[in-house]
Amino acid sequence: QVQLVESGGGLVQAGGSLRLSCAASGRIFNINAMGWYRQVPGKQRELVATVTNGGNTNYADFVKGRFTISRDGAKVTVYLQMNSLKPEDTAVYYCAAEILQRNGITTNRWGQGTQVTVSS
Repeated sequence: QVQLVESGGGLVQAGGSLRLSCAASGRIFNINAMGWYRQVPGKQRELVATVTNGGNTNYADFVKGRFTISRDGAKVTVYLQMNSLKPEDTAVYYCAAEILQRNGITTNRWGQGTQVTVSS
């Protein structure tokens, strides 16, 4: 089992920066990839950035050049460095992990979310 706990959210002015952290515990070596998603009330959850075990990263177009995803060598913690924040970045940000189960089927795990609010 894998558990994810996010931290680092808060209130920031437009143009400012925040760094989100996601601490993974449990069967951490079963994680194939990790990522960050965000959701605004009444709207669908959307991908922000992902990183695979091979080090490949993928970013949503609306954050390219502003956000950076990284993961420590032990794959215990994943980060999202957010720069040049905009009011439209305001959302609940969720950490996600893709887990390889013993039956060979992958499944997703989610953190509880952390609120990011960007004021204009």
